Amino acid sequence: MTDQPFAPHPLTAAGSVELAVVDRSGLDESRHLGVAVVVSPSGEVLEAHGDVSAAIYPRSSLKPLQATAALATGVRLDQEQIALATASHGGTSRHIEVVERTLLGAGLTADHLQCPPDWPLDAASGRDAGEKRRVAMNCSGKHAAFLAACVHAGWSTEDYLDPAHPLQRSIADIVEQHAGEAIAHSGIDGCGAPVHAITPVGMARAASRVANGPSVIASAVRAHPWAIDGPGRDNTVAVENLGVFAKLGAEGYYIAVAQDGTSAAVKVLDGSGRVGSLVALSLLARHSRLDPGALAETLERTAPPMLGGGRPVGSWRLLV
Repeated sequence: MTDQPFAPHPLTAAGSVELAVVDRSGLDESRHLGVAVVVSPSGEVLEAHGDVSAAIYPRSSLKPLQATAALATGVRLDQEQIALATASHGGTSRHIEVVERTLLGAGLTADHLQCPPDWPLDAASGRDAGEKRRVAMNCSGKHAAFLAACVHAGWSTEDYLDPAHPLQRSIADIVEQHAGEAIAHSGIDGCGAPVHAITPVGMARAASRVANGPSVIASAVRAHPWAIDGPGRDNTVAVENLGVFAKLGAEGYYIAVAQDGTSAAVKVLDGSGRVGSLVALSLLARHSRLDPGALAETLERTAPPMLGGGRPVGSWRLLV
């Protein structure tokens, strides 16, 4: 496959292909459309499905680049804090402790966070939460790193989410540098931070450069896979089992980078997150060395089971 010419336009149904299908008791029940791309460590497109020149918000899959900008200020964070800076974490007590430690190191508290209060994503932690809190919001690690970077750089913390803030301008620059293309459009993410639309090809290239360049982000995540997501959750399972750098985003986005630098990016058109790992990891395995047994176990744990009466009655199939 070769690169498609870039022109800023959103992903459409016409520009999507069928990525995966699930059957129930032998009859296909649901099909997910979208786009997917795999790039080599040098950025060459190895495989593409659908309109991979569409401008798409990576949502939280952009966090590795946002964390790169925060670390570029020279702020000192340990490996757990770095992993939380790029995480969509489950909100367990262990996650929250690291976020609070990042804030404390900058002389700040959870009151300085500007992400919205939320329940923990981790089910057990959510049952015990009592109330929504900013520090429990899955993006709080990123926001804490933003604040710590601002304090270190001598920038204001009150407006750290303003697109004109020095940190946010730096993030936009790093997105374009790593993606090798201009930002097509910018908006506001669910956590309140600016989010930038680029092509899936650009995101795959950027993820590979973060994961296999001089950055410490991927090594921190691989050393502490629990931090990027949570016990038993998709990204943590993928990192633990396969050694990949994996990062999901809202609305059906998913990136995965093998240790050799091969990278895959997937966007599911309808926003469903239930097939991202299936598609991205399966495509990645075609072009990099992933252990087949570990891959099968990972997909079994991350693809939601199709149950009937409490037992499996269907299965997922890849269509690309």
